[in-house]
Amino acid sequence: MDRETRAFAESHFRRLRGRPAGGVGATPGRVDFIESPDSFSYADFFKGYLLPNVPCVFSSSFTEGWGSRRRWVTPGGKPAFEHLLRNYGDVVVPVANCGVREYNSNPKEHMLLRDYISYWKDYIQGGYSSPRGCLYLKDWHLCRDSSAEDVFTLPVYFSSDWLNEYWDALDVDDYRFIYMGPAGTWSPFHADIFCSFSWSVNICGRKKWFFFPPGQEEALRDCHGGLPYDVTSPALLDSRLYPMRKHCSPPLELTQEAGEMVFVPSGWHHQVHNLEDTISINHNWVNGCNLANMWHFLQQELRAVQQEVSQWRDTMPDWDHHCQVIMRSCSGINFEEFYHFLKIIAERRLLLLAKELGPGDIEGSAGKGLGPQQAAFDVSRIAEVLASVVAHPDFQRVDTSMFSLQPGELLQQLEEVVAATASL
Repeated sequence: MDRETRAFAESHFRRLRGRPAGGVGATPGRVDFIESPDSFSYADFFKGYLLPNVPCVFSSSFTEGWGSRRRWVTPGGKPAFEHLLRNYGDVVVPVANCGVREYNSNPKEHMLLRDYISYWKDYIQGGYSSPRGCLYLKDWHLCRDSSAEDVFTLPVYFSSDWLNEYWDALDVDDYRFIYMGPAGTWSPFHADIFCSFSWSVNICGRKKWFFFPPGQEEALRDCHGGLPYDVTSPALLDSRLYPMRKHCSPPLELTQEAGEMVFVPSGWHHQVHNLEDTISINHNWVNGCNLANMWHFLQQELRAVQQEVSQWRDTMPDWDHHCQVIMRSCSGINFEEFYHFLKIIAERRLLLLAKELGPGDIEGSAGKGLGPQQAAFDVSRIAEVLASVVAHPDFQRVDTSMFSLQPGELLQQLEEVVAATASL
């Protein structure tokens, strides 16, 4: 990030005044297509898509050097089953059944990759049908669970990735996934975890995307308040069941070709269908541009939990603590862990600024190419959100006595650095 881009970003967030980015709005007319890496800079992406929180698709030129595009695909553009079997056949992978609805998702089982590929071959030979159903390999943590070959190179546009930087620091998890499945597999209507951004690259195959900007999903709720499972279902035409449907703009539709890379903005609901046998690499990520969205999401999640168990508020000992425990089991994170997430990223940025490193001096899979301007911007975003966290009544009920650094102390450090780097 250069100085001009940082100033542009800070001005953008001053105008928002703490409100989540990318609120209710009309669906854009189209998804921009980015043709050439040579003429598209990080600043172009940051100003044109990341800050405005709108989708775009990058051409296959951006991924042509990836190892997976050479090794995982046959000369005819199909999945290279034999290569995958040789290298990963004995790996246990998660598999969803697209033909079975479980709430607004699909039930999962685990199997060896070789067994899934055997199923996939049989599914193709059976005319894309099987008595076992339509099975989709989803959320395989290849990079976490094995010493993966040269699968991909993290695009610079997505290099400010706090979510994976945090989990890499803890060395216990990540949000990097492999998806693969036959034509007809699909992901139901959803928004990504924590209101994260995501990016998705088709190693082979084609996908059809349906996008709805933040707020549009409210018009898709049924008469009971539930969101749809499948936005292509004829049931949505029933005005008695979906009384607000007429107020929803048509989705933004996109067909993603092999090698292309889709940027999915924060809080955008979407549904995705594989039009061909497809393998994709997908990352969820959070940074200073959607941190306020993540914090807003967590507040909503806690309120939902509190409402569900409100009848026990006066009789359950440590009711507030139990709400945080329930929230973590449902959402994967609670207020305490969110603070630790902010703290780890803040400490890494403060260290960078203290050393006065130049651009490109941070190393690590989720921190490449981040220089002092990016670090100063990150610190300013953490300070703003942390101030809201510290002032939140429910966070004030969290026991922080064992924290290695008290939230108020960290906030003071950050605010001092924000002031000191204002003219950096």
